[in-house]
Amino acid sequence: MSDAKPIWIRDPLAILADGAGRGIVVRDGRIVELVPAGGTPVTADVTVFDASEHVVLPGLINTHHHFYQTLTRALPAAMDRELFPWLQALYPVWARMTPEALELGVTVAMSELLLSGCTTMTDHHYVFPAGLEESVDIEVGAAKRLGVRVLLTRGSMNLSQRDGGLPPDSVVQDEDTILADSARVVGKHHQRGADAMVQIALAPCSPFSVTTSLMRATADLAAKLDVRLHTHLAETEDENRFCQQMYGCRPLDYLEQCGWLNARTWLAHGIFFNADEIKRLGKARTTISHCACSNQLLASGCCPVCEMEEAGVGIGIGVDGSASNDGSNLMQEVRAAFLLQRARYGVTKVSHKDALRWATKGSAACVGRPELGEIAVGKAADLALFKLDELRFSGHGDPLAALVLCGAHRADRVMVAGNWAVVDGAVPGLDVPDLIRRHSAAARAMQAG
Repeated sequence: MSDAKPIWIRDPLAILADGAGRGIVVRDGRIVELVPAGGTPVTADVTVFDASEHVVLPGLINTHHHFYQTLTRALPAAMDRELFPWLQALYPVWARMTPEALELGVTVAMSELLLSGCTTMTDHHYVFPAGLEESVDIEVGAAKRLGVRVLLTRGSMNLSQRDGGLPPDSVVQDEDTILADSARVVGKHHQRGADAMVQIALAPCSPFSVTTSLMRATADLAAKLDVRLHTHLAETEDENRFCQQMYGCRPLDYLEQCGWLNARTWLAHGIFFNADEIKRLGKARTTISHCACSNQLLASGCCPVCEMEEAGVGIGIGVDGSASNDGSNLMQEVRAAFLLQRARYGVTKVSHKDALRWATKGSAACVGRPELGEIAVGKAADLALFKLDELRFSGHGDPLAALVLCGAHRADRVMVAGNWAVVDGAVPGLDVPDLIRRHSAAARAMQAG
């Protein structure tokens, strides 16, 4: 137990919680009290944080990303291409990544997410050229320095161009190496329980970059180690055609054959599922990470979130890689998801509260963390506090709606596990100009070849 006093986050301008009109009390990394309108805390000897200018949200949770891709944003060779040719343009550049470049790319992605109100960050790292064997360890170090919660996935590719896959030989590994390192990083870094700051999942990249043997072996290993499973699925029609040609079935059928269709699994994108497949996903309690910006930039399509939720499929939000988004801002992703799905389903079926729910409780379901994503007694003290003092908010009515409709993009305060990780719109101790300088130099070196 900590000696620190409980904190009363008092009198918020608005808060995404019922029965907390006068705020909440946080102690030892947990929410211990909701203070109703007109009330005062039961908890004694509190330190007060005046939240009268802040809209308070549960910490946002990002469910799909590729941190290293901050090093290849808006790369000319990959612009205006659909997924498969886009990947083929980028793989050779990613093959030149060094440990130093990766550490910078990861720090940029995590910092950008944190400043946008994100407290739990998922990464899908699947590129392992020679010299980058300890990529997950590098990511863990960056997360600990920033004080953020992470679910880092040990990604993999072993189906290269010579085997009929997309990636070049230089970025893939063999199955034995992948499985051994997967077990290593889980054993070394995976924390269990409601207070976990670092967790590991296993994540073959996609059906077109791994073998069936690796897919099945990874599912078996995840069950043995009791960790989650993640991959891309049903992102494009090209993927459907690839699976039909390679395996004689659709992607979800293939996933089920490999032992993946269960509650341990969450999938990125989920655009091209038919009605029967959506029902099967709901029955299996497999969840989906909706990546609105990436899907629009690559013109992949639109995730059918309403049909999915009606079938019992949990929906979370992911910014996806910074080479297909080209950003790592989760609050902006909430707005993008809201607008995309509002355009698809109309004003009566999608509200700003739906988009906020996807990025909080929905995303918590994706990462298997029910103690996150909600402001309630007993939940983790992961919070994002936004001010409405910019021109974009002037004249607003509903403060919660203003965050989404007026385009909030930067949190003023962010709390992770009861500790302030963002103060006055900045990450304490982070020299942003120096980080940009070093990160930009690393990106130029990779892109130059």
